[in-house]
Amino acid sequence: MKKLFTLLALVGVLSLGSQSMAQDESVDTTTVENDTTAATADPVVEDPDPVVEEETPVQDVETEKSFHQVVKDKFIEGGVEWMTPVLICLILGLAIAIERIITLNLATTNTDKLLANVEDALASGGVEAAKEVTRNTRGPVASIFTQGLMRMSEGIEMVEKSIIAYGSVEMGRLEKGLVWISLFIALAPMLGFTGTVIGMIGAFDAIQAAGDISPQIVANGIKVALLTTVAGLFVGIILQVFYNYLVSKIDSLVNQMEDASITLVDLLVKHKLTGRA
Repeated sequence: MKKLFTLLALVGVLSLGSQSMAQDESVDTTTVENDTTAATADPVVEDPDPVVEEETPVQDVETEKSFHQVVKDKFIEGGVEWMTPVLICLILGLAIAIERIITLNLATTNTDKLLANVEDALASGGVEAAKEVTRNTRGPVASIFTQGLMRMSEGIEMVEKSIIAYGSVEMGRLEKGLVWISLFIALAPMLGFTGTVIGMIGAFDAIQAAGDISPQIVANGIKVALLTTVAGLFVGIILQVFYNYLVSKIDSLVNQMEDASITLVDLLVKHKLTGRA
């Protein structure tokens, strides 16, 4: 009986051991399968940090345009029929101003040196030698001296009258062309204002045709209309600067002529008193 119980107990122990071994094998198999599956599966690659591309600033098309292109575009927007007369005023005004500047600069004379040469010529060779000096010198002051020396034989009073009369002639020559520059200074803004008025009338006609006051229509019309005024004002400002420079240059030359003429009369009086012919 004891042998029977011992045999049954041994069989129970063996059966429990086999079941536990089977469970362990199943767990190991499952673990191995899971490991194999994890190993064979595609590796999960972590996304790298997103590369932030620097956006290159898109430059405005207007900033890339040259100054010449911008002026050309505005000229066309303002209307060729009104901008062209303003441009003509600028071209003609600048041409006259540049010609006057060159002429006045060439007419500038070193009066001190000229008076010294005339005095030396009067002392050494008389009036004829002084005439030769003034004829070979460029400028209105030398021309006035020449006219005065030519009347030396008629007396000092005639010399003074000749200097005054010929001084007026030289002033007229110096001021030549200034009237046209002043005309263009006044005409260019007037043409600009006229173009603006015509443009505003066109803008109101567009509003009437559209039947509605659209901000875009109003803004475009006013912008185009005002371009002619801006152009005319710019032309007037530029020519005014040149005009004022020319006036100041002429005043300087006139002052030189007056001072030099007084000095010349004094030299002639001195020369006459010395009795040198």
